Amino acid sequence: MRRLLRRSLVAIKKRSRMIMIVLVPAVLIAVNVPPGIALVTAWQRDQMINSADYMAEFGRWDVIELPEEQRVNAIHAALLSTGKVLIIAGSGNDRAQFDAGTFRTLLYDPVTGQTRDVLTPADMFCAGHAFLPDGNLLVAGGTQRYEVLEGDVTHAGGPMRVKNEFPDAGRDFPAGTEFVAPDGKAYRATNAFSLPPAEKVIARDGTATVTASETVVWVESEVEGAAGVTATPAQYSISGLAVGPDAENLYGLAENMDLEKQDYQGIDDAFEFDPIAEEYVRVDSMAHKRWYPSLTPLHDGTVLSVSGLDGTGEILPGQNELYDPVTKTWTERPDLFRYFPTYPALFQTENEGELFFTGSSTGYGPSDQGRVPGFWQLEDNTFEPVAGLRDPELMETSGSAWIGPVQDQRLMVVGGGGVGESPLSTSRTDIIDLTAETPAYTPGPDLPEPTRYPNVVTLPTDEILIAGGSRDYRGKGRSHIYEASLYTPSTNSLRPAADSSVGRDYHTEGLLLPNGQVLVMGGDALFSDVNNTRDAEFEHRLEIYTPPYMFHGPRPEITDAPAAVAPGDTMTVATPDAGSVDRARLVRPSAVTHVTDLEQRTVALDMERRPDGTLGLGVPGSRTLVPAGYYMLFLVDDTGTPSVARWVQVT
Repeated sequence: MRRLLRRSLVAIKKRSRMIMIVLVPAVLIAVNVPPGIALVTAWQRDQMINSADYMAEFGRWDVIELPEEQRVNAIHAALLSTGKVLIIAGSGNDRAQFDAGTFRTLLYDPVTGQTRDVLTPADMFCAGHAFLPDGNLLVAGGTQRYEVLEGDVTHAGGPMRVKNEFPDAGRDFPAGTEFVAPDGKAYRATNAFSLPPAEKVIARDGTATVTASETVVWVESEVEGAAGVTATPAQYSISGLAVGPDAENLYGLAENMDLEKQDYQGIDDAFEFDPIAEEYVRVDSMAHKRWYPSLTPLHDGTVLSVSGLDGTGEILPGQNELYDPVTKTWTERPDLFRYFPTYPALFQTENEGELFFTGSSTGYGPSDQGRVPGFWQLEDNTFEPVAGLRDPELMETSGSAWIGPVQDQRLMVVGGGGVGESPLSTSRTDIIDLTAETPAYTPGPDLPEPTRYPNVVTLPTDEILIAGGSRDYRGKGRSHIYEASLYTPSTNSLRPAADSSVGRDYHTEGLLLPNGQVLVMGGDALFSDVNNTRDAEFEHRLEIYTPPYMFHGPRPEITDAPAAVAPGDTMTVATPDAGSVDRARLVRPSAVTHVTDLEQRTVALDMERRPDGTLGLGVPGSRTLVPAGYYMLFLVDDTGTPSVARWVQVT
């Protein structure tokens, strides 16, 4: 209520007398609120936020409650080129669902409200994703195993490095494969695994050099408690192998097995989701298992997979790999070995072979490694840090986004908190111009209050909606933030938007819809009460934010536009509103998780008004600015009102 009153008082100078009359009683009752008057106040607030003047200035939020059988835990969300939203839960941060092998994906149509379940072939909980040039969504990684906290670990476990020194054949092993130490202690693999043949190189003199292949698998003791603990490095035999070459060539190596906390573990599975067939199609597996990876689209249509927890729960120290959508295969890139914390915010810049790391990340990694923002040159694997970032220790769970058209090459970081379960958060927004002679962060406007987990969504007007989040880790102490803001790049300023009514924190997503509204979903607080004593339930309600521009009168209309266009081409777009159109934008659809969205970008189009009443819209020729794929084409008129989008594929 205090936030509402403060917001209302700020707005009084801009409002009509009618709205001021509604507000005055609300100010008076702030001191003492008897039950009867509280009901009147709720009515007055409802009248205010639904008034035409209020919505035209602040917009409006509407809550959508799906039928119970259609609700999923929204861990990931992507807007498909069909206009439908893919909501991926996997096991949904629910151990019972994971143990039952119940993995879910929901396809939601925001136009009709219809949904349908999609067969989900692996646990994609905490995977990475990126759009491909043909509109398919690449989804890679996910969950092999849930964490087990110290004190709850019943069987000693650890990573087993399994080797194959035989160059003529590989071997597949099932889950439960037994490894036996020289002292007789036995451990079993928790998952199936494969060993490729060893690499054999024959020199000119005829001598052969064999390099063993290897993989790492998690194993657990066959006995409970301290009896399974060992700190003795050893070579382990694999049970079931015949005595002789097999037993000699195939073996395991391990350092120790303990009862300490066991972290989440990743998988190497990868799929493309086909938006037309509405199904997942399995593709080549990654070279490394990954949980919390970032998948960054590159200018040539390939996708770089970076970071994540591996199959033993350890963060990958720098093994990165590339997906080719033509061959549907992954290639490990040892030349790009570089460490980042999990879910790093890496963006393709206007320069080929150059990525920018904003400093934002979510989840795992020490506070003193890989967190400095800067330019990553893929050609020689060098990294150039940038300066100026305020509160650099509070970048975890922060948002990052391009601001204004991508041609401007400006990025913003929004909010964030301390590493891990820190209660600290910041109201900082900082901005960097990547084209400056010496790029460095400069201060942007502060948020209304310190915020972790902000949804940062680019609108077709170039404005950015900042909504949701919490002050404390995962909403502790009922610290959800209901204030929303609109950022205007041209003035570098924030202004208030309508307050939302649903708390959002960890596992929340926001994305722009083709009609210009914003869909927000998810929320995974730890507790539901201020004293942190009652567990919270996953937030299943969806919200639609209708920006102020949709209350400003008639919208421009696109009556015809090409289905596809090449970079550098000029497309002809028909509209009865050509005379009032001020600008045109291509907006790339979002694929977002853990407040990390590496897809969304706004592309400004050169505009020519033609004698026949059509518009000629020029697409930039640079693939670094306009990577191949599907985009929403918006026309924005001279009042700042956008059209409904048309889908256009940049080929």
